[in-house]
Amino acid sequence: MDDRGVAPVVGKAMEAGIVLLYVGVVTAAMYGSVVPDYRTAAGDAVAERALVSAAEDIEAAIPADVREATVRADVTLPETVRGRTYTIRVENETLVLDHPDPEVSARVRLSLPASVTVVSGNWSSSTPAVVVVEHDAGETAVRLEAR
Repeated sequence: MDDRGVAPVVGKAMEAGIVLLYVGVVTAAMYGSVVPDYRTAAGDAVAERALVSAAEDIEAAIPADVREATVRADVTLPETVRGRTYTIRVENETLVLDHPDPEVSARVRLSLPASVTVVSGNWSSSTPAVVVVEHDAGETAVRLEAR
């Protein structure tokens, strides 16, 4: 009996198995560490850009040198960061992004005129956001609200 014809078939099957094993190991390594780390870093960058943009919208909505005014301005926020909804709140004149993933976070200090006496409220990325600025008798109040 001659078994020489079986050797090439077995050899090719082993080569294909080794290639599949290699691809599986590389895929597992990528999705086990590299890809989630990249998604978290990208989520942090998006969170930071969203807060900077929101801070610019808030600062631009504050009227300059007027006695009385009420300004309502829409603020555009990304619906999700790293695939999840989030909230933005104010803490000591700083915008803080709260995300379900503790590794995704951002903080941006607001640059406000001295006439601003209070900044309050919060936004959810799942609802349209608006900033309300009320300027009365030399004092300015800024509120983050849902539209």
